[in-house]
Amino acid sequence: MYRFTLPAAVLAAAASPLWADVPAVATDIAPVHGLVSQVMEGVGTPDLIVPPRSSPHGYAMRPSEARALSGADLVVWVGPSLTPWLADPLQSLASSASHLALMEQPGTRVLAFREGATFEPHSHGDEGHEGHDHAEEGHDHDAHGHDDHDHDHEEHGHEEQDKEHDQGDHDHEAHDHEGHDHGDHDDHGHGEKDHDDHGHEGHGHDDHDHEDHGHDDHGHEGHDHAHDGDDPHVWLDPRNGQLWLGQIAEALAELDPENAAQYRENAEAAQAELAVLEEDIAETLAPVKDRPFIVFHDAYHYFEAHFDIEAHGAISENDARAPGAARVAELRDLVAESGAKCVFAEPQFNPGLIAAVTEGQETGTGTLDPIGADLELGVSFYPDLLRGMAQSMSDCLSD
Repeated sequence: MYRFTLPAAVLAAAASPLWADVPAVATDIAPVHGLVSQVMEGVGTPDLIVPPRSSPHGYAMRPSEARALSGADLVVWVGPSLTPWLADPLQSLASSASHLALMEQPGTRVLAFREGATFEPHSHGDEGHEGHDHAEEGHDHDAHGHDDHDHDHEEHGHEEQDKEHDQGDHDHEAHDHEGHDHGDHDDHGHGEKDHDDHGHEGHGHDDHDHEDHGHDDHGHEGHDHAHDGDDPHVWLDPRNGQLWLGQIAEALAELDPENAAQYRENAEAAQAELAVLEEDIAETLAPVKDRPFIVFHDAYHYFEAHFDIEAHGAISENDARAPGAARVAELRDLVAESGAKCVFAEPQFNPGLIAAVTEGQETGTGTLDPIGADLELGVSFYPDLLRGMAQSMSDCLSD
């Protein structure tokens, strides 16, 4: 009787951990997707819920994104301060998954919002406080960071919370999470990158045959949430990124012991890369750190605090509302009095607001993007985001 024997190489590959059932991981925003991609490199690819050119503060998931969430073994997200609308779907669609809310992890540096159109100068020394100890009940993993970052909390004024990257066609239609009837949506035209299929059917982002889907409040009150309290743009402090890499690796190792060594090795390599990047960014910003500038909205506090380069004010109170005449006048006075070298726009917002503040004044204009709308998703995303922000600041402030 004839026997069919598989080649030795195929048998070895079949026994390899790469053939093991890799955890399905869903992430909320592109910077978090970048961090998880670094940890999972060579093992798998995470899914992204909120495309880079969409506002994380208000978003209606498309069917593919809802499937990624419902099929996830692990959800890694910033937390409800950034995406309050995601809290209900996490419980209804991903109740059996592990949840890692990064902003709530012990050791995370958390800063308060700043007040008003102009920011009071203050020391960026050891401000902030460590992440909350109230992890989501029954879901968040204990922190397993590699570095301890002790930061004393200095009280800040509370700025109206920013809503990053409201763009174009994102008026929200009422969205019933409990029934999971996500409807079909139009492709948002955000240039979303294709994701590698890691063997979890329905977790990809390739089914974009959607009809127009305006965005409302998803049935949740508070999409114009109170703009005070903790600032959720926590990913712009690279020390937070370093801390979370270790925590993400441990969360994955718990779910996938066969690949635990690879996750930890990847995390350590990414942490080392960030440590070098910190030094490079500090060197890039050193010649311009004392030059005054104004940002479009107060999304960069963590980056400024870490690298000791401070904005003097913000044009918009939040991303949903244009500044009033009084605020524009106050900022025009600030530009004149401070000798601001640059006013930074953001890619998706009305350039007329920048012109209103800078008209008739000798100040440059540049662009900053806190969420990396134009960057390619993947393992280089997070370092590229920080590097690009530093270079944009340096270029405009050097002129």
